[in-house]
Amino acid sequence: MRRDIEKELVSWKSQKERYPLVIRGARQVGKSYLVEAFGKEHFSNCVTVDFEFQPQLKECFRNLDPVEIVNKLQLMLGTRIDKNGTLLFLDEAQECPQALMSLRYFKEKMPELAVIAAGSLLEFALKKPDFKMPVGRVHFLFLGPLSFGEYLDASGNQELRRFLSEVKAPEATDNAIHEKLLELLRTYLIVGGMPAVLKDYLAAKDMMNTQRMQTAILQAYRSDFGKYAGISRYQYLEKVFDAAHRMVGQRIKYSGIDPDSRSRDLKEALNLLALAGIVKPVYSTSASGLPLGAQMNERKFKLNFLDIGLMQNACGIEGRLSVERDLMQINAGAVAEQFVGQELTAYSDCRRGSGLYFWARDRKNSAAEVDYVIAVGADILPVEVKSGREGNLRSMRMFMGEKKSKIGIRVSQGNLTFHDKILSLPLYMIEQLPRLAGSVM
Repeated sequence: MRRDIEKELVSWKSQKERYPLVIRGARQVGKSYLVEAFGKEHFSNCVTVDFEFQPQLKECFRNLDPVEIVNKLQLMLGTRIDKNGTLLFLDEAQECPQALMSLRYFKEKMPELAVIAAGSLLEFALKKPDFKMPVGRVHFLFLGPLSFGEYLDASGNQELRRFLSEVKAPEATDNAIHEKLLELLRTYLIVGGMPAVLKDYLAAKDMMNTQRMQTAILQAYRSDFGKYAGISRYQYLEKVFDAAHRMVGQRIKYSGIDPDSRSRDLKEALNLLALAGIVKPVYSTSASGLPLGAQMNERKFKLNFLDIGLMQNACGIEGRLSVERDLMQINAGAVAEQFVGQELTAYSDCRRGSGLYFWARDRKNSAAEVDYVIAVGADILPVEVKSGREGNLRSMRMFMGEKKSKIGIRVSQGNLTFHDKILSLPLYMIEQLPRLAGSVM
């Protein structure tokens, strides 16, 4: 399965001033597969150093000199590392912080050699107080689950994705095509975008096995909790993990997770799960200017889960029944809100990572809440997610009046329209949101 981020890797390879690259993302989103497939296709050879599988290779990085490191690796692995034709891949790099620190010297003393590092729990290594990040000497890319657009490509529907990239507002999509895309979307919302799960489903179309694989991934995340044990007690990680999927789209109150636990303990556990990439906080912002994160309120937030398929599996929703029913009504619209947040993240700048934000006004008799607030160029726009084909837009109108927004974005199962400064997008068209919004402003 091809990933959109491969274009960034190809561009990185061709740069004259190439920096070592660090691929960041949660466990099992396909980092290792992506790098090794890229290495085989674009380099003479790809040399993988897996610190989890080959812990003895950590000894090669006791000295941070790239020349010594490469010479030792060649002897230990019995392979040639050519500065001009080899991709050196440092996998599970969180197991060897020295390898991450050596990236600075690869940039300074051996810039010809292409080096990529990745790891399933890399964020924890980067956050350790004694770790010295080679600031200014490495570049980052962020990888998540496959987006709906990538799913269209992987499932043989490349022409539909190309069609969506050429749609113009406010021309509605032909009804037959619209219904076909909604049908594909319903399947994606159950299968999700975890590469191994999606690959298996596309090969066998066995939804029961899909759910078994999703359950195994969730169990793998739970088994990782022991690796965080020195930072936070296991029980709080379990409590937050068990609650996160059912709290998507809701304001988070720690008492709602567990009334008998201290907020401080639950907060620490939630921060660790966010660091692992399993959950993503959606923070409240006043949306009074850019960047949106400059006006955020860290005490007022909602959650997104890593992947829509994993979320629904954790909620215990049966795949076969969900595909047959109006999926958007399940969980009071949380499925639709999760999907939109996941898509907004997927199409954001993979070189920087992105935050998600919402807007809320909690005044008595004048309360309002907009599901997401985004920046399109220099414009701040409200995004409302409506699970059905109809929906009230009172909060969006309130935001638009207060913030002088040029347009508002309504996302639902309905077709593409533009009326009275509201751009209505079908859920499957999130990838095209910036382009279409720009065309009508």
